Amino acid sequence: MSTEVLKYVMIGTVVVFVIVMLVYYVLMKKLGKSEYKKIKKLQEGTEANTFTMDIFYQKLYIRLIRTPFVKRYLFKLRRRLEIVNIDDEYITRREAARILLKAAIIFLLIALLTILITKNNFLLMSILLIFELFIADTMVEGMVDKIDNNLLREQIDFFAEIRHAYHEYNMVEEAIYQVSLDDEKAVSKQGEKIYEILSSDDPEMELEKYYDVAPNSYLKEFAGISYLTQEFGDREEDGSSLYLKNINNITQEMQIELLKRDKLNYVFQSLAFISIAPVLLLEPLKSWAIANFTFTKSFYNGKIGMVVQVLIVILTVISYIITRRIKDNGGVQVDLARNEHPWQEKVYKNPILKRIIDPFIPKPGTKDYRKMQKLMKDSASKSKMEWVYVNRICLAIITLILSIIFFIALHKIAINYIYTEPTTETVVLGKLSEKNQKLAEELTLQDNYFLDKLKGDLDITQEEIEKELPKSPYYEPDDENIPTDAARILEKLKVVNSEAMQWFEILMAIGFAIIAYMSPVWMMIFQKKMRQMEMENEVMQFQTIIVMLMKIERVNVEMILEWLERYSNIFKEPISRCVNNYEAGAWEALEELKNSVTHQDMIRIVESLQAAVEKIPIREAFDELDADRDYHQEKRKDANNILVSRKGLIGKGVGFAPMICLFVGYLVIPLVVIGLTSMSDTFTQLGG
Repeated sequence: MSTEVLKYVMIGTVVVFVIVMLVYYVLMKKLGKSEYKKIKKLQEGTEANTFTMDIFYQKLYIRLIRTPFVKRYLFKLRRRLEIVNIDDEYITRREAARILLKAAIIFLLIALLTILITKNNFLLMSILLIFELFIADTMVEGMVDKIDNNLLREQIDFFAEIRHAYHEYNMVEEAIYQVSLDDEKAVSKQGEKIYEILSSDDPEMELEKYYDVAPNSYLKEFAGISYLTQEFGDREEDGSSLYLKNINNITQEMQIELLKRDKLNYVFQSLAFISIAPVLLLEPLKSWAIANFTFTKSFYNGKIGMVVQVLIVILTVISYIITRRIKDNGGVQVDLARNEHPWQEKVYKNPILKRIIDPFIPKPGTKDYRKMQKLMKDSASKSKMEWVYVNRICLAIITLILSIIFFIALHKIAINYIYTEPTTETVVLGKLSEKNQKLAEELTLQDNYFLDKLKGDLDITQEEIEKELPKSPYYEPDDENIPTDAARILEKLKVVNSEAMQWFEILMAIGFAIIAYMSPVWMMIFQKKMRQMEMENEVMQFQTIIVMLMKIERVNVEMILEWLERYSNIFKEPISRCVNNYEAGAWEALEELKNSVTHQDMIRIVESLQAAVEKIPIREAFDELDADRDYHQEKRKDANNILVSRKGLIGKGVGFAPMICLFVGYLVIPLVVIGLTSMSDTFTQLGG
């Protein structure tokens, strides 16, 4: 390329650059006068220049949603949070990421502590880490429950503000709208949703949709009462607004419920930790006992010690599950976090597995089928019959396999103890000196030489061992220790040769599998008993609902039944059946409902509904409920106190059981029994 051409290229480049700069300057000047400038001005100050936790949680959520395994659990968690944070994706993501992060940090800290404590016991470490995953899941549930409780507290203030706003505007939807303007509270979003429902073209249909996603029954009641008041109008009752009276009734219900939950939280706040503490204390207690009482080493490092450890872990798991179930608030919220197509359904749809499972499921119409169906309803099980039996069979198979593996591991532990435990020729009550410890380890290595050589011969005698000892480099033919050493080696050989899978261990594994097969049924029976304890509370809630509805114009018996069905939990199945059969015959449907319940106050409610169907108006049929309102409030408070006391008594018994078993079964009894046995052997040797 010539110099002339290069000069023209350089000039052209400069000219193009100048033209581009001029065009850019003109465009920027024009854009400054356009909407672009306004948009840029609006964006000023909205970008975060510093680190904030909100931004961190949003970014963490994006990472978690892409992580295998965690992604599935995150969706399950956010489905529960979506109920509280209606249409607010930002808060839902923030809360989901925050809860998961907190649970993960606590789990990792406990897991690290567990690994440090049980680093020499791989079997126990594995069991504890699996158990701690379960604890992490319950911690997440506890955090979500805390959000629900906070929402309930906000609702009390929300309803108080509704009262003032209603006095000012005298319009239901306008009062709700004004109070819902506070965006800082979670309950405001619920208020906005209820306002949208009341202002929609078809509020009745939208209300039915809201009933399916409302966080708690009290918001359902508020939304329903607000709709009825908007639809039929408000009226004065004893000089005050009926709508405000009903809001006051709902507020009193919430206050009673919050008091009950606070008392339950207070009673159970330390029981969860007390119930799981024993599994974390197993290894420290074992190390302390061996360090201070050497004669217990054979127990803690042997088969029996491992069996006791596993039994305490199993007892701890059972106690923790039962304690959580006892503490359950027994709310009526539908579990929307439940997967509609769980793994049990996929297992049952497999043609081969279906053929294996079907023989275990009772045939429809049989006594066993009706019995199981009734138990599932009474325990409020959300599973199908097939899923229950998939769970039972899977639990049985897993327990059978784990039991066999555990028995094999026990045999390995017993053999390993024989090969590694320092051997002493006399019973030692205290701790060995460094010199004696070294001699004991050398004697163990010496015995191991003969164990490897002679093991497998189940009929070997002491005389045959005595003949083998001089052939080794450890003994001379005339060594006087040969008889005693041969006897010791024979005892060790008996242990090594006998540590194999036995027929009775297979039977025990089958027995454990049968227990595991029955455990889901036993858990449903337990859940049924817990629900029966909540029966009184639910009937009193029905009484409050009826008191609110009975004074509203155009309310009939069928509408009351629909409301009771909507808020029922324990009595849901018979009330639903009554609603379905109501059109065929109101009196007959109510009579069937009365015959299917046993609670006396519930029977009285049904009888009053029957009277309202044919004889007298609803208001007169339930007149005593309104007259005895204060009495029923006090009665409900006393019933809640009794419920909390009863649950607390059961919870303390169950929660402290693992701790008692730990100190009594794993420390006191071994120390006493082994200590007395060792002292007896020592005195025998001294006497001999």
